[in-house]
Amino acid sequence: MTTAAIPDTWRGITPSPITSTDAYNGFIAANVIFALDRIGLLESIGRGEPLSAAEATAQAGDTARTEAVLRAAADYGYLKADGDAYLPTEAGLEIAAARGYFTWAVGGYHDVFGRAGHLSAGTHRYDTDVFRDEAMVALGSAQCDQSLFAAQLADVLSGIDFRHIADLGSGTSARVRRVVSQREGSRGLGIDISRPATDIARRDIVEAGMQDRVTAVRADVLGLLGTQIDNDAEAAEVAEVDTVMSFFLLHDLLADPATRSSIFTRMRESFPKARTFVLGDTMLRDPGTSDGAQPVFSVGFELAHAMMGVPLHTKATYEELFTEAGLRIDRVEALATPHSWLYVLQAD
Repeated sequence: MTTAAIPDTWRGITPSPITSTDAYNGFIAANVIFALDRIGLLESIGRGEPLSAAEATAQAGDTARTEAVLRAAADYGYLKADGDAYLPTEAGLEIAAARGYFTWAVGGYHDVFGRAGHLSAGTHRYDTDVFRDEAMVALGSAQCDQSLFAAQLADVLSGIDFRHIADLGSGTSARVRRVVSQREGSRGLGIDISRPATDIARRDIVEAGMQDRVTAVRADVLGLLGTQIDNDAEAAEVAEVDTVMSFFLLHDLLADPATRSSIFTRMRESFPKARTFVLGDTMLRDPGTSDGAQPVFSVGFELAHAMMGVPLHTKATYEELFTEAGLRIDRVEALATPHSWLYVLQAD
């Protein structure tokens, strides 16, 4: 078994306690970063290109409001004014690379975080009064996957001889499309519960000309495990899968204590030809690791799932469940996102 070193991104950077001034400005800054992405400017910032509100809104949009967003971004040090344009700073390049976190938090979980008090007081209920934006969660995950995990996953998969790979909790299927495009003769199956994410996936698959190699299926992975699939074509694809991957879905699959111990056994049964499982997830921090400075993501991830009523588990718990299901740990790597691990597991 091989294990990679902990990345620098796991180190706490934000000092705790956070002052009221820093907390307020951080809230506004997070929304400014998300706005830059929605306007379509973060990719240009990531390339170091000059920005102009007039040019950004030449076809559509509101120039005055876009200018206000750019000014706020300059106030926070992400851009610097240069005549009628703005130039990205080093901090601007950094936020562009990390944009997936802001799509996930501001775009996907704004209602959950904004109504955390209501949920805690019992005046609102998650999935009845409070919802997450499934499409934004999927998009944020895809953005993080591309900028933070793609090279590492490619390296891991380079040592695996797969021909038909399934991605559980595939979101927009961006990851499975990329993986299949890098392996000649392979096929991919993306499975996700979200209708908006699956709609995006199907559109993107067609636009990429990969409809003969990648299929996006809308299904509840938890319901899929160990059950018969009614669609004959989809069932035939599942039966041919030789490798299963899943990233940042496992904690949802493990939420119910009544079925937790059987999840990985059922996963093996659902994909009878699969011998290799490439699984990654963000895990509950061990006691004491939350003291002092905080890294990106960890607090938000744990708070969001507490508000949704989804329990999280430590690395030790995952490894116990893998072993009980007859999955041998062949490789373990720390992912860029703090307290997230990637496992290559072999079925005994």
